[in-house]
Amino acid sequence: MKTKVIDRRSFLRVTALSGGGVVFSFSALAQAPQGGRGPAAPPAGGRGGGGGGFGGPAAAAKVENYIKVAPDGTVTIMAKNPEVGQGVRTMLPMLIAEELDVDWKDVKIEQTDVDGVKYNGQIAGGSTATPQNWMPMRQVGAAARAMFVTAAAQTWNVQEAELTTGSGKVYHKASNRSIGYGQLAAKVATLVQPTDVKLKDPADFKIIGKPMVNSDIKAIITGKPLFTIDMKVPGMLYAVYQKGPVFGAKVKTWNEDEIKKMPGVKNAFVISRTVSDGAVLGSGIMDGTNGGDLEEGIAIVGEHWWAAQSARKKLQVTWDENSRSTHSSVGYAAKAAELNAGKPQSTIRSEGDVEKALASAAHTAEGAYSYPFISHAPLEPQNCTADYKNGKCEIWSSSQIPSGGLGLSATALGIQQSDITLHMIRGGGGFGRRLTNDYMVEAALISKKAGAPVKLLWSREDDLSHDYYRSGGFHYLKGGVDANGKLVAWRNHFINYGDPTGGRGGAGQATSASGLTGGEFPHPFIPNIGIYTSLQPIAIRTGSLRAPNSNSLAFVIQSFIDELAHAAGKDPLQFRYDILDAQVTPVAAGPGGRGGGAGGFSPERTKGVLQMVAQMSNWGKGNLPKGTARGIAFHFSHNGYFAEVAEVKVDNKKVKVNKVWVAADVGRQIVNPSMALNMCQGAIVDGMSAMMGQQITLDKGRVVETNFDKYPLTRMAGAPADIEVKYLLSDNNPTGLGEPSMPPILPAVANAIFSASGDRIRELPMVKHGYSWA
Repeated sequence: MKTKVIDRRSFLRVTALSGGGVVFSFSALAQAPQGGRGPAAPPAGGRGGGGGGFGGPAAAAKVENYIKVAPDGTVTIMAKNPEVGQGVRTMLPMLIAEELDVDWKDVKIEQTDVDGVKYNGQIAGGSTATPQNWMPMRQVGAAARAMFVTAAAQTWNVQEAELTTGSGKVYHKASNRSIGYGQLAAKVATLVQPTDVKLKDPADFKIIGKPMVNSDIKAIITGKPLFTIDMKVPGMLYAVYQKGPVFGAKVKTWNEDEIKKMPGVKNAFVISRTVSDGAVLGSGIMDGTNGGDLEEGIAIVGEHWWAAQSARKKLQVTWDENSRSTHSSVGYAAKAAELNAGKPQSTIRSEGDVEKALASAAHTAEGAYSYPFISHAPLEPQNCTADYKNGKCEIWSSSQIPSGGLGLSATALGIQQSDITLHMIRGGGGFGRRLTNDYMVEAALISKKAGAPVKLLWSREDDLSHDYYRSGGFHYLKGGVDANGKLVAWRNHFINYGDPTGGRGGAGQATSASGLTGGEFPHPFIPNIGIYTSLQPIAIRTGSLRAPNSNSLAFVIQSFIDELAHAAGKDPLQFRYDILDAQVTPVAAGPGGRGGGAGGFSPERTKGVLQMVAQMSNWGKGNLPKGTARGIAFHFSHNGYFAEVAEVKVDNKKVKVNKVWVAADVGRQIVNPSMALNMCQGAIVDGMSAMMGQQITLDKGRVVETNFDKYPLTRMAGAPADIEVKYLLSDNNPTGLGEPSMPPILPAVANAIFSASGDRIRELPMVKHGYSWA
């Protein structure tokens, strides 16, 4: 008997077979991050994930981390990104399965845990899943397929070029032989891994581009435990966390003894945090330090959630409030008007002589636009399960940026990130709310102090009252067109929130997810322009909400463009074409794509989707009934180009959106048309909710709207009867569409309302002016 000496790596490959299959190993396509299982430090600033923004560099894609093949040919593919309803747990494995050349029916999907070495960019946000994983995931599948071909060639002693694959088998047509991947698993486990692989011709796709059912749909419709709110672990207790009515308030006194004696209550205690009275909020991401955004509060731990929640209702707390208790929405509006009357604090962009051009313009339009703070309001409120024991912690979370939560939790607990195991569980909606991980840190701290595994569940009131809100804002606009209807001047004084004097946020720095850039359309297309901003302090936290920046700026910009088109007496569609043809300064290319030109805005791609949506909607043709009109708008964000037309009926301020047409350019390939349609349709309804009735207002520093009775979502009766979506396939790598599909619907509906009724909507939500869905 011969004894073969093998190295450790080969040993690991072979012993992987003891489970009955093969776990692949594949050299990294990009350099894997060094160190522990998460980032070396909590994310600071920006929208998530440290200085590199969402995702950072291309994912390190090792086959062994993504694919398992059983002897019967069943293929298990790992889904690495968080799933919060966007369909990514189905989409990413589709990319691998396509290049692996297996049948989708033979694929099983497993969710990975959080691991910063194995899986770079485990993020749900910024519409980044498709562009960041389009190539790496396909390369993983192609590398595995190549290894099966090599194994079959060695088994049959034939040339690899003579072999083909399909349905999880390798074929040698010359000898009419075939062999399943499962039968080749043992040999594949000993092979050297390829570093250069050939990808499929898109014409040969069998999975990519086909509508695939959400992999979780059966569990969802049958009510199986699936979401973080369903989590149960042995010995688990349930917790609620009462925070102050004003951000940063501290507990002065409370009826501790009474609460601890209530039925089912196992423990109750204060988690002390220090938040400076003078700190200007709105950074958008928790900094994780003791002086950061995590709020002080009273944790009540019970045998079940209702016991804890019932005890909470008996709390008698006196809070040491701070200067934020003087803030109000009325005060913000008054301060905005005051700031607009004075000299702007800073200049974003200045070209030509805007004041002279406005004075000499043949026609002008002027308007004050505003939009409120709004909450994310996912149907599943924030929750998290944590089990801290002997200096280690296990966490089950639906975080959208779990690596950030891992770092924040480690800092708060005083342990190493390597001592935390973080499981990603499906979330019932996110929309940006689950980027910030405050609920995760709360659960971890409560578990540590309670000495038991704990599931923390926020109430709906918690979720609406302690959010990282989409920032509100005020825009004071004036524009001018010449005698030929050409847009020649544009001035905007944008009143935003932040710290005008320095400190947190920095002097002249706006709050997260509400900024206006000099490259935003139509700024580079106008010869005379002045874009200014002024800031005022804020009493609540702000953060990223679906299509940050764009969800508010599109409403303002595309509505005001319509105003100028009407002032010029021109068709709104043609007016937009004319602007796009009149580029004055180059639009800088960049990596972002979140707003206007900074992301590499393309006038040609924009005109393409405008032309498509005009054709789809029969724009400018046919007669519509009295009180019915169509409005058009477009926006570029997250590297996606969307143009939308809304047909709207208005009757005594009762609004019915009859139909919406959507034209999109997100590259050459739609990976899963089923999920893509779902995302676009959901974005339309989401935008309509924000437009009609949603607002977060403050009174004495307190959030007024604390449940859905005052913060309504658009119901089925108010949704459009039809949303038609078409894609303009362009020669560009595919990008995401969950966020860029939302912004244009707000101005499209507003512009249609003006055409139908003569009423120009400049302030959101519309309910403030007597409007409602019919």
